[in-house]
Amino acid sequence: MTRRALSRPRRSGAEWGVRTALALGAAALAYGSITHTLAYSLRASATQLAHALAPSDGRITALLAEQMSGPEASATDRRQANILASEALREEPTAVPAVSTLGINAQIHGDTAAARRIFAQSDALSRRDVRTRLWAIEDAVGRQDIPETLRNYDIALRTSRAMPDLLFPVLAGAIGDPNIRAGLVKILSSRPLWLPQWIVYISGNGPNARDAVALFRALDQARVPIPYDARSALLRRLVGQGLVEEAWAFYAASTRNADRRMSRDPQFQADHAVPSPFDWTAIQDNSIASSIQRGQRGGIFDFTASAGMGGPMLLQMQMLPPGRYVIEGTSTGIDPSEPSRPYWRLACTSGRELGRVGIPADPAAQGQFRGNFDVPMGCATQYLTLVARASSQTSGVSGQITRAFLHPVKL
Repeated sequence: MTRRALSRPRRSGAEWGVRTALALGAAALAYGSITHTLAYSLRASATQLAHALAPSDGRITALLAEQMSGPEASATDRRQANILASEALREEPTAVPAVSTLGINAQIHGDTAAARRIFAQSDALSRRDVRTRLWAIEDAVGRQDIPETLRNYDIALRTSRAMPDLLFPVLAGAIGDPNIRAGLVKILSSRPLWLPQWIVYISGNGPNARDAVALFRALDQARVPIPYDARSALLRRLVGQGLVEEAWAFYAASTRNADRRMSRDPQFQADHAVPSPFDWTAIQDNSIASSIQRGQRGGIFDFTASAGMGGPMLLQMQMLPPGRYVIEGTSTGIDPSEPSRPYWRLACTSGRELGRVGIPADPAAQGQFRGNFDVPMGCATQYLTLVARASSQTSGVSGQITRAFLHPVKL
């Protein structure tokens, strides 16, 4: 075989021209692809640069138009935004930000009819555009159309995670209106995804706790579930504002056999992660460890107080009318030889103490305790508290309360 046969064949000038053109075309396509990818990645953080890199991308052009038509936009800015929005729609007919830009600018210029027509187009393209939804809310409010206003609230809250921060405060301030509240309950009855977040929000926020109570009662009537934690938060809010009668009425309406003449849950059976003021509340600090432990046949209150330390361990708010009351129950695990045994204290919420009942030292009592309290006039609310005395023993004091019940002497 000759050396020439082994050599590579020579290419003609035309072949080289074709290869060069293909290479340049591939390079141009690669550059265009990279440039467009970069532009799209910058569309939110550097919209103007993204538009300069990809001026024919309607989605990016629409975002630039939206940016130029913000609340602080000048008349010149809005004219330029309209031009960009029109270009964007020629490039991408489904670019919703461009449509809403035209609608916002029409409204700014006082052409409400055009704005409604444009936003109807935007709404048909997508329900997720924030500006479209906010405009629809404002337009419905201006027409005093409560159902339409709430419908758009619902859509906005269903489709945007950012909307609760913006809309919940406004909605909370409006539920005092019975018509708005009734319309809202109707929507909430469909169990939208934002229902749990709203329930938590309204229980602790809003200008008027009474309005939140009215909403919760309406939801109860509509059989919309309300977590106990939210009820507890609202009850604490009411009590904190001095609306104790309202708090009790709300609590009693949703609590079986609630009776203001006696304490609740004598056997510690209620399982509330976040108790209300009318429930047993275990108190802990650096020197006292306490907890309510529940079982299939009831529960116990377990406590340990460090040596030399004392203080409140268990608390429940009362609404006892004037009269004589008895507290009775049982304890276990408390050393009868310990002189510093816990005691029950009943005091008005003003701080006036009404009496103490100690855990007995007599082993024959088998942990049973009983004692009386007298509630005078002018003491409408009270706190029943289990208090640990400071112990001189190095091990401190520990034990359990298995039952505690406060009720009228003549029940």
